[in-house]
Amino acid sequence: MLSARFGFGFVVWLFLILIIATNLYIARRLSPGASVRYEESFASQMGLSPNTFNLIFLAVILIASFVIASRASDKWNMVLRYLYLQPFGSTDPVFNRDIGFYVFALPFYTFIRSGLLTLFVLAAGLTIIWYLKNGALQITGEIVQEEGKPPSLPKITVEPAVKQHLIFLGGIIVLLMAWGYQLKIYGLLYSTLGPAFGAGYTDVHIKLWAFRLLIFVSLGFSVILFMSAFKPRTKLILAGGMIWMGSILVFSTVLPLAIQKIVVKPNELAKESEYIGYNIKFTRKAYNLNKIKEVSFEVSDSLNLDEIRKERATIQNIRIWDERPLLQTYRQIQAIRLYYDFNNVDVDRYWINGQYRQIMLAARELVVSQLPRQANTWVNRHLTYTHGYGLAASPVNEVTREGLPQLFIKDVPPVSEVGLKIERPEIYYGEKTEQYVLVKTKTKEFDYPKGDSNVYTVYEGKGGVPINSFIRRVLYAIEFMDSQILFTEYLTQDTRIMYNRTIRKRASSLAPFLEYDRDPYLVLSDGKLFWVLDAYTTTDMYPYSIRSKSPFKNTQLNYVRNSVKVTVDAYNGDVRFYLIDEKDPIARAYASIFPDLFKPFTEMPENLKKHIRYPRDLFGIQAATYAKYHMQDPQVFYNQEDLWELPDELYDNARQKMEPYYIIIKLPRGQKEEFLLMIPYTPSEKDNMIGWLAARSDLPNYGSLIVYNLPKEKLVYGPMQIEARVDQQTEISRMLSLWDQRGSRVIRGNLLAIPLRDSFIYVEPIYLQAKQEQVEESGSPTGGRQGRGAGRATGARRTGPSASRSLSAALPELKRVIIAHGNRIAMKETLEMALSSVLGGEISPKKVEVPPAAIETLRASELGTRALEHYNRAREYLRQGNWAGYGEELERLEEVLKQLSAKTR
Repeated sequence: MLSARFGFGFVVWLFLILIIATNLYIARRLSPGASVRYEESFASQMGLSPNTFNLIFLAVILIASFVIASRASDKWNMVLRYLYLQPFGSTDPVFNRDIGFYVFALPFYTFIRSGLLTLFVLAAGLTIIWYLKNGALQITGEIVQEEGKPPSLPKITVEPAVKQHLIFLGGIIVLLMAWGYQLKIYGLLYSTLGPAFGAGYTDVHIKLWAFRLLIFVSLGFSVILFMSAFKPRTKLILAGGMIWMGSILVFSTVLPLAIQKIVVKPNELAKESEYIGYNIKFTRKAYNLNKIKEVSFEVSDSLNLDEIRKERATIQNIRIWDERPLLQTYRQIQAIRLYYDFNNVDVDRYWINGQYRQIMLAARELVVSQLPRQANTWVNRHLTYTHGYGLAASPVNEVTREGLPQLFIKDVPPVSEVGLKIERPEIYYGEKTEQYVLVKTKTKEFDYPKGDSNVYTVYEGKGGVPINSFIRRVLYAIEFMDSQILFTEYLTQDTRIMYNRTIRKRASSLAPFLEYDRDPYLVLSDGKLFWVLDAYTTTDMYPYSIRSKSPFKNTQLNYVRNSVKVTVDAYNGDVRFYLIDEKDPIARAYASIFPDLFKPFTEMPENLKKHIRYPRDLFGIQAATYAKYHMQDPQVFYNQEDLWELPDELYDNARQKMEPYYIIIKLPRGQKEEFLLMIPYTPSEKDNMIGWLAARSDLPNYGSLIVYNLPKEKLVYGPMQIEARVDQQTEISRMLSLWDQRGSRVIRGNLLAIPLRDSFIYVEPIYLQAKQEQVEESGSPTGGRQGRGAGRATGARRTGPSASRSLSAALPELKRVIIAHGNRIAMKETLEMALSSVLGGEISPKKVEVPPAAIETLRASELGTRALEHYNRAREYLRQGNWAGYGEELERLEEVLKQLSAKTR
């Protein structure tokens, strides 16, 4: 990719130099007596000698041409797309040209025209400077203002041959302007003049013909200039120039605005309906909304308990762990050491013990900037602490008695009790691996901590680049501005250097023409760790399609496809690009340009295919666009009669936009549970639910979008209405307020609307987090292990220059689950208890935890053991200053003691 960019930039630079040099050569030939007149020239008046002026002039040419060529080199991708143009198979409604012309060819033509215009304007400017320097073009006199008289202007003296040269350059510039108007005709399909994006009534009936007229006028004026270059006609040039500029002002600006205001605005719907229909049709195509299947969802107010018991797979995958507090919890109980960190929590699904389970997992990465100051040496940063280790994983719906996640994978080395084996836990490539590292050196690499010592290893993979020669060491020392690479004695003939280790940067360095999802996610496959990254093909040149802000870069887009799935081996760094949407013309063009880069999706390992998921970034774009473009009738669209919006929710008592969330459910009238991404809709400026959009992730239905329309005549509670009803529940509000006053902070997690059969249940987890002062505690790479107790009790905070992330003692614990269905709301300790309370019966005959009401049936010895457990937990909470937890445990202890007393009477 770098060679293509450099090569294209070099060609542009050569072309610039050629045009400028040709013009200067002509200028030199047209002013042969320059040396004689230099004393009279503008340059001489500035006090510059001929050699000094020539040197400055040459420097200006080289710098200007280099800057222009450098900027143009960024367009190498566009040039290649033009050369490998692929048809879309559909045409625009105005000019009947294939969409591929607008996506591939029009940007190229616009770039060439703009580049040539810039080039000839620059060449004309430099030529004028050359003539001023030689005295062939002279400006004499000053502006003089006499009282009662108009100011006198300086006198410009131009030799006839020089005038002809400049007039000829002016003819070329006007000719390029004529080409520009031809391109502007096609650019009308991106107009924003009317009520909808794309060419409207004024664009098609006025501006189109105005631009055609301006093409004719510009061509005529350029002919006059070319003729005058051989036989000067000053009056004809002046007359032609006035007509040309007047035509531009009238026909491109004044007339269209007048027609829009006088003719179109009073009859806007009648005049614009046809073009609004084009906007709707092409926007739905460009965002792939035309393939959304619309289904009516008849909502029932009650759920049949017997039927719900059959939905066991859905119930056991209802997510009660929010990603944000869970990340904080992982950092407290599984970071193990100060230099380990979790970047974010990913959601995926795995088959565990024959069950389809939704899992939350996070990679344990090593961040060298978090090393204590005394250990933050060059050798440690680049040779010793080279990789992270393992991951933490937990099911979405299980919680321990302490309110912590039930870990399926934990600790270092990773331990799993559910059969998720990890044979290669090292993470050399991740989301926080910013620095380069050197492996296979004379220094062994830190592998993982073990008690009060460490386990070391030597890299056994093929990742990185050999750095086995002096030249390579010099080049990499320059590249990373690090002389230690050149002078260190730790390198061997087998040493390899790893860089570009972050997932997005690694993928974009290989394929910079793709857009990349903001969230790579970790996958455990066949005992190895892989990163999966979604890549997109986008453009902002799809006719009539509304433009949206891109979440990937600070640009806009109006066409997007998730055409490529990228996998990165966390150990070796191997990157694979799998083409999942072979129908996408942009992806086909890139596959033609780089045939060895893309592999067909069929070649992806089967176990990795099970973990592809519909990307949130793409779904967010489509969901936001569909909120408006589900209206397909132009009149309804114009009046915005059925405008939807994404709902709000409460998180941590703050109102925010709800984000799409992954769930495992059985779709209405579906055959089995599947992994989905979904989001509800509410009417504009209303809080009730009007529909919900789902994207399927499991093969063979991957990528299918379904929208379920709710009956408009019936109230279905939306997320904020459920939040309000929760606040109105006296017992719940009292409990939440009481916890807030006992030295704890109440965090209300994501509210999820879960479709179940023909109804909805709403789930909101409640977390408690102790309000506690942080304490300073220094650490070392070989220092004490940060276990669960230490993480909660002291919350060590790093000291030294790299203490950017504070490991505080604020450990969120899941304490309650709120369930709402119909008019019933319950807040209980577990999900199943809350569901049972709301539905009026036991969801499962097999209880996970013995409720307080059943304590009296236990033997006295069991009651004694339970009393001791509550007592120990109360002491722990007291030590933390967690008064809410302390009070809860005392209440439970009191109840157990009463039951024990009754049994011993």
